Formats: sequence, C-alpha cells, structure tokens
Amino acid sequence: MGSRRTNGGREYRRKERRRKRRKRFFVLILELLVLGGLTFGGYKYFYHKDRLEIAENLEIPDWIDVQYIDEGNPSRTGLRLDGVNNIVVHYVGNPGTTAQQNRDFYNHEDSDVCSHFVVGIDGEIINCVPLIERSSASNHRNHDTISIEVCHPDESGKFTEASYASLVKLTDWLIKEFGMNPEDVIRHYDVTGKECPRYYVKNPDAWEQFISDL
Repeated sequence: MGSRRTNGGREYRRKERRRKRRKRFFVLILELLVLGGLTFGGYKYFYHKDRLEIAENLEIPDWIDVQYIDEGNPSRTGLRLDGVNNIVVHYVGNPGTTAQQNRDFYNHEDSDVCSHFVVGIDGEIINCVPLIERSSASNHRNHDTISIEVCHPDESGKFTEASYASLVKLTDWLIKEFGMNPEDVIRHYDVTGKECPRYYVKNPDAWEQFISDL
C-alpha cells in the first residue's frame, strides 16, 4: 500500500516537472516572438527615420541643376515624405520635349504633376522638388518614393544614350546615399500597371539590364 502511494507520488512529481518545462518553453517562445517583433519594428522605424534625415540634409551635387517648383504651385504639395522605400522611374510621355520644358510645365499653375528629377534627352538633370517632399508622379506611392522622369525622342519611349547614362548615374547616386539596393528601383508600371516607362514595360529584358548596370 505504501509502495503504491510512493510510486504515485513520484509519477505526479514527474508530470508536474514536465508540465512546468512545457510552460517555460512556451513562455520562452512567446518572449522571443515579442522581442523579435519589437526589434524589427524598432529597426524599421529608425531605418525610415534615418532615410528621412538623409533626404532632409542631402547635398545635391553640382552635376544636377536645382530648379525647385514654386511653393504653393498645385503640383508641389509641400507634404513631407513618410519614408524613402523605392526609387520610381518614369518616362515623360511627350516625345522630343526637353527637361527644361517639362520642369516649366510642372511649375505652371494648371499642372498638378511633378517629379523629383527630370533627365533630358542630352543627359541634363533638373531637380524639381526637395527630396524631403513628396512629388506628384507615382500615385499612391508618392508618400514614400523618389521619382525620376526621363525625356525621350520618339513614341517608343526609348531613352537616348546620354539620358540613359545620366539616369544610371543619378539612380546609382541615390541608391548609395540612401543605403538602398538596385532592386529598390522600380517602374511606374510596378506601382499602377500604367505603361510607364513605355520602353521598359514593353522590353522587360532592357529593364533587367538597367538594374544590372546600377
């Protein structure tokens, strides 16, 4: 009789130890999940904050012509970016126009579109909007992207050698300054499905080549 009680007590204690170990294990897993979530969230917060600080303090190199659109113009909202998560490439859609003509169009009181940069057919680059502000080019991604419009000589939307070289130079500079990767560069098409930039929508291999050139 005493032996059975002793054996029963030992079995009960073993079960209790197993139950406590399982409980500690699940608590540990929960703590790790919570810690991981906080770490990722904190990293994401400071990551975005750092890029906004870069955007606010970035010195524009002298090979870029700074011509900000007038404050109060409909196309320049003045709203601050929420972050810098992608660089979006566009084509202007107006064959034969220059970077200056497109910049001046953005600055017109009837215009409600603009981009951060316009790259001309001859390779000139104009900065139209401060990098800490939103452009009006990428639809619902205006709040967290830098936009680049590129001029082109004809309806195909293919860029000239000069404009392509400047686009690569500009995009590569932005990638390095913001600590991004070439894969962070996307087409307007990737945001909305719009055929923009046309040549790179119709020729995805050419787009892949552009990404590899960065």
